[in-house]
Amino acid sequence: MEYLIGIDLGTSGTKTVLFDREGRVAASATVEYPLYQERNGWAEQDPLDWWNAACQTLREVMAQSGVDPKDVKGLGISGQMHGLVMLDKEGKVLRRSIIWCDQRTARQCEEITRLVGKERLIQITANPALTGFTASKILWVRENEPQLYARCAHILLPKDYVRYRLTGEFATEVSDASGMQLLDVPKRQWSQEVLEKLQIDPALLAKVYESPEITGEVTQQAAELTGLAPGTPVVGGAGDNAAAAVGTGVVEDGKAFTTIGTSGVVFAHTDKISIDPKGRVHTFCCAVPGAWHVMGVTQGAGLSLKWFRDNFCQAEKDTAAGMGVDPYVLMDQEAAQSPIGCNQLLYLPYLMGERTPHLDPDCRGVFFGLSAIHTKRDMLRAVMEGVTYSQRDSVEILRGMGIQLSEMLACGGGGSSPLWRQMLADTYNCPVKTVKSKEGPALGVGILAGVGAGLYPSVQQACKAMIHLNPAQEPIPENVPQYETYYRLYTSLYPALKDRFQALAAAGR
Repeated sequence: MEYLIGIDLGTSGTKTVLFDREGRVAASATVEYPLYQERNGWAEQDPLDWWNAACQTLREVMAQSGVDPKDVKGLGISGQMHGLVMLDKEGKVLRRSIIWCDQRTARQCEEITRLVGKERLIQITANPALTGFTASKILWVRENEPQLYARCAHILLPKDYVRYRLTGEFATEVSDASGMQLLDVPKRQWSQEVLEKLQIDPALLAKVYESPEITGEVTQQAAELTGLAPGTPVVGGAGDNAAAAVGTGVVEDGKAFTTIGTSGVVFAHTDKISIDPKGRVHTFCCAVPGAWHVMGVTQGAGLSLKWFRDNFCQAEKDTAAGMGVDPYVLMDQEAAQSPIGCNQLLYLPYLMGERTPHLDPDCRGVFFGLSAIHTKRDMLRAVMEGVTYSQRDSVEILRGMGIQLSEMLACGGGGSSPLWRQMLADTYNCPVKTVKSKEGPALGVGILAGVGAGLYPSVQQACKAMIHLNPAQEPIPENVPQYETYYRLYTSLYPALKDRFQALAAAGR
């Protein structure tokens, strides 16, 4: 029997899954680790925690399954993107990693924009300068910790540090490297122009591979720590969203997925590069060689429903605990009793500002149309509909860029809700499907490992063999025009409130 391993290095923990070549789970294990926040807006993690978690979960899945290590034909790693890992010339970690959600680098983003030029930066890296990306973190360390920066010999991304410890190789791949703001995304290689203008030595950066390519093999030392066989191939892997795309089969034109987690993502595959000149959506190299993906992000998607649950749904939480069910199940049942449009109530999900389509850190959440007629169930449904409309905003930008969306997958916690999936189907006016496997990114990089190991000739063929879908939820024809009416109202609210959001932010400073 042949097996593949996917490691998913997340922010809260690392999950390792052992799959057979049909995509069935043979064993899985998860280890959590801390997040360090020494100041407001800072976020760091210790790369050694990631490595220890990878070793522990690998040992556990090998022990659980009883699989002969020689039957593991390949391994892939998915990872949280954008984190800065700095190593000295001996390969030792110099400082904790500044990770994706850290917000300390606003001034460095302004400097990057000034040095490269706003339009030129988007032409090369396909994105405006953002605090989450890696380049601004490099500049921050150089400015604030110059002695440490002088000792830096290697810069890696989170998953690529684990790769280094497994194989001894300094390597990355195109999907994760796209989020560093140092890659020429159309050309799929480091940008000499950006590196020169930012005065970053290209020798610090790892070699760039395509995602299914073999980047190295497990060393004898790593084999002893993990239970793997020496010589096991390790492929490029992918950043978390690119890995999730492969794990849901979004690897061909016309396919996309919507994730409703804490944030929300609409992610579409495209064989031809397409860049939004306004920078409202991200364009990255995807895990399919020679192709790209375009991604819109809603900051407060599932976060909006969690906020509502934690502040207004104690009764549902108590009842759910007594029934042994998730509170969201009861909240779904309540929301379903409110009609489309929630008795003329709209919600703007801008609890954390917004990225797509507004790029506005000052906008905030709004219930619009609230009256004495409204009940908690109306407000619940309004939150779900508002998040759905925010995802539709991303879909409209993608369609405007010429990206076709004929099949939509639903992922994340919100994707497990039949009510929310139906809202998506009706609002997008296209079928919405789910994948039977819940392993997402881990399955995606397991698939990439299967391609790299030669078990499958292409990512597309591997997905057909290893991914299994549930039946689609089709749009309900009579619902589509109703949602369209409320969506048009929704899109009119932000322009009307934009100046007021800025005034509110200024009043609090």
